[in-house]
Amino acid sequence: MSEGAARIAVLADTSLQRHVLQQALGASGYRVVLNNDPARMELADLDLTEADLWLVDLAQTEDSPLVDALLERDSTLVLFGEGHAPERSSENYPRWERRLFGKLKRLVGDPAVAVGPRLGALDSDSARSGQLTLPGALAVHPATAGEVAPRVWLLAASLGGPEAVKAFLDALPEGLPVGFIYAQHIEASFEAALSQAVGRHSSWAVRQSRGGDHIRCGEVIIAPIAQELGFDLDGLMRSSGRSWPEPYSPSIDQMMLNLAQHYGDRCGAIVFSGMGSDGSAAAAYLLRQGGRIWTQRADSCACSSMPDNLREGGYSSFTGDPRELAQALVNHLAEQARLAATSIERDLS
Repeated sequence: MSEGAARIAVLADTSLQRHVLQQALGASGYRVVLNNDPARMELADLDLTEADLWLVDLAQTEDSPLVDALLERDSTLVLFGEGHAPERSSENYPRWERRLFGKLKRLVGDPAVAVGPRLGALDSDSARSGQLTLPGALAVHPATAGEVAPRVWLLAASLGGPEAVKAFLDALPEGLPVGFIYAQHIEASFEAALSQAVGRHSSWAVRQSRGGDHIRCGEVIIAPIAQELGFDLDGLMRSSGRSWPEPYSPSIDQMMLNLAQHYGDRCGAIVFSGMGSDGSAAAAYLLRQGGRIWTQRADSCACSSMPDNLREGGYSSFTGDPRELAQALVNHLAEQARLAATSIERDLS
């Protein structure tokens, strides 16, 4: 296989299916080197296409000489697709995409492996914008680092995520009544390096998960790569002992579900730069539980597919660059504090 993203050649006999596959593969980091109707190709064209895998998705069931020729090649990887793709806005689309990319990941690798080697760039001492100011409504009684977080938000990302999440955390002031879970698509070998790179220069402590403990104010818990992270009835972090649902580790969808089940309207999710559509399947459930979903603005993403999918589905209520997202969260928490203070005053009067 070539270095970098895997090269995929697509054979599909409907223009709509070719269009959907082109968009889905490109958004997930694969390189589409050919996308054609097999009826419009000659056998000689197979030798002219350098591909790591041929993805065959045919609506017509009649035999295709071109496909037969591919199958006769011992050295050629051929994957038959998942059938007609649902509309991107359909609730069935994430399931279709998961099945397809679960197979691609096993056969030709995961484009998200590019995340780990990029962590070194975060160690540079480049100029950073200053920390935001803690609003008066929060400064009166700032949260103490280490106290149990009354609210927990998910930071979700894939390709380009570490840079964006670091910029977000660098902008956040101390004293906020919130803790974070950070679910990042990355190879397990870079898990320890992720917390060091993202937490550098930040007042937020970026840590690995701890079974039997709460998420606390002032800290960011890295969702483990190997095993699913959940919560018991008391809100203590628990490892399920099982792997995340394929094809993502960690699964942003599953982390959203687990967070919303316990925290309800005391949680939210900010989806940063990333490939694919992880998070779209669980977004509606998180909103029904009273949570919020915000997304990174496309022009500030290294890859905007993941936040784009949430916006197109109508799940995102706010979008901005990492600093704007940090400011929005500070403002939201300050408003929550003002409402709580007004409620207490009303009860006492």
